[in-house]
Amino acid sequence: MTDIRRTVLWVVFTMSLVLLWDGWQKHTGHPSMFSPPAPKPVAQAASGTNPGAGVPTASALPGVAGTATPAPVVATTGEAIHIKTDVMDVTLSTLGGDVTLVELPHYLTGPEPGLFDPILQAVGIKEKKAIPQTPVRVLDNAGHSYKAQTGLLGGQAGPLPNHNTLMVVTTAERELKDGANELIVRLESPEQGGVKYVKTFTFKRGDYVIGVKHEVINVGAAALTPQVYVQLVRDGVATPGGTAFTGTFTGPATYTEKAKFQKVDFADIEKDKVSIDKTADNGWVAMVQHYFASAWLHTGTAPREFFATKVKGAVPSQYAVGMVFTLPAVAPGASVTKEDQLFVGPQEEVKLAALAPGLELVKDYGIFAILAKPLFWLLEKLHAILGNWGWAIIALVVLLKIAFYWLNASAYKSMAKMKAVGPKVQALRERLKDKPQEMQQEMMRIYREEKVNPIGGCLPIFLQMPFFMGLYWVLLSTVEMRGAPWLGWITDLSAKDPYFILPLLMTASSLFQVWLNPTPPDPMQAKMMWIMPLAFSFMFFIFPSGLVLYWLVNNILSIAQQWFINKKLGVQ
Repeated sequence: MTDIRRTVLWVVFTMSLVLLWDGWQKHTGHPSMFSPPAPKPVAQAASGTNPGAGVPTASALPGVAGTATPAPVVATTGEAIHIKTDVMDVTLSTLGGDVTLVELPHYLTGPEPGLFDPILQAVGIKEKKAIPQTPVRVLDNAGHSYKAQTGLLGGQAGPLPNHNTLMVVTTAERELKDGANELIVRLESPEQGGVKYVKTFTFKRGDYVIGVKHEVINVGAAALTPQVYVQLVRDGVATPGGTAFTGTFTGPATYTEKAKFQKVDFADIEKDKVSIDKTADNGWVAMVQHYFASAWLHTGTAPREFFATKVKGAVPSQYAVGMVFTLPAVAPGASVTKEDQLFVGPQEEVKLAALAPGLELVKDYGIFAILAKPLFWLLEKLHAILGNWGWAIIALVVLLKIAFYWLNASAYKSMAKMKAVGPKVQALRERLKDKPQEMQQEMMRIYREEKVNPIGGCLPIFLQMPFFMGLYWVLLSTVEMRGAPWLGWITDLSAKDPYFILPLLMTASSLFQVWLNPTPPDPMQAKMMWIMPLAFSFMFFIFPSGLVLYWLVNNILSIAQQWFINKKLGVQ
């Protein structure tokens, strides 16, 4: 049994060091040893083509027969139209009416200070400077390629207006005025393929949802049955997210009532291994990143086709996820309209669930979603009572500890008994060190006589780990933690502790727990039990302070319960 325990400890310790090193590599901008190779750049597009053309065609959209080939390039750039509301700063382009930039002024970001800068500034060694803060960019055509696009397919007299068509703005307002509840911006295309395409954006106060109305006007001599596509196009560069040791998902996602939520890796698109529902009469598409998302929504029941594909000829590589809707036949001189919604904003779980079925699933809880969702529900209720996310975290850990009190008590009683028989076991090891088989038999006899289970302290803790990992993912993924203060020096629960006070307390509490636990009879195991908390504590110096607070409170409550049980059983 001692050999098995020693082997397990060495395996755990070695794997921990590997994961620590891999996490540090990712944190410092180097590729992970577990990451798939980056997609190879696509060769430069042929002369005379537009690298961003990428209009969905029959070859890219399953089941869309007879769709038109991409329209010729009308313009390479369009005029930027800047729209401002109380919660969004949006840039539209007259080239196709693309949404090319969305900034969220209520969510700020800036460069992280150096690891020791706050301490050096506090003691006067380094000059204290304010870190410039700028609004978070979700859609962004400057730092990297990321747009929301729409257009038409199905022309018989030539390509219909699409996201390569230069449009004209026909409304003057650019800012949501005080007292106004909505702002309307209208763009109109020239006649193309016998069709005029009018796109109307509606921005509402306090809302991250943009209404998008498509109006198709048949100015030709023949009837036609047009299709409308909506898509999100971006490069494959993942946005920063998670911790140095736990990444969060960046990429496309789709949802239908039948297939539910499906994430699509950029690497799978690159390898043409995308497996999603291709057709449905419900559902949505999204681009997901840490804390934020964009999504095309059509809440009414209507047949639609889904696609997730690579944009042909784009350099660097770009990927599109979208839907195609077939509209009713339009007679000459008639028109038809369709309305969609474009969401661009924070992953506020409750609000997302109210927008569309399953939209809250863009908040990435990893494999622990089944436990994380109820834990977040409880955390949110506690926040509503306490008014502070830091105290809500503490309250939630306390409630979990109460829920698992008797399970923990069983584990700590087993540990206390192991600690009590420790001197007997150590004396036995000294006496029979040259007779390992007899020593093992005598050790098991002592355990039976003292009614001690050597692994009794592990199972209850093991059973609780999924719940605490679920809470870990809640704290990692919850945008409400972003910029949320706790008290004093902790002004952002999603950022690391600037003075390392919580990580140092966390390390001290972990070492104190080792002291409370029974000393392993094997000297090597005993040393490792002291080394492992120090090795793991390295992570907490760069973890978000909310996560460190959660682990610290959990440790303190565990220490209190174990100390109480040790005292009750008379274990020194």
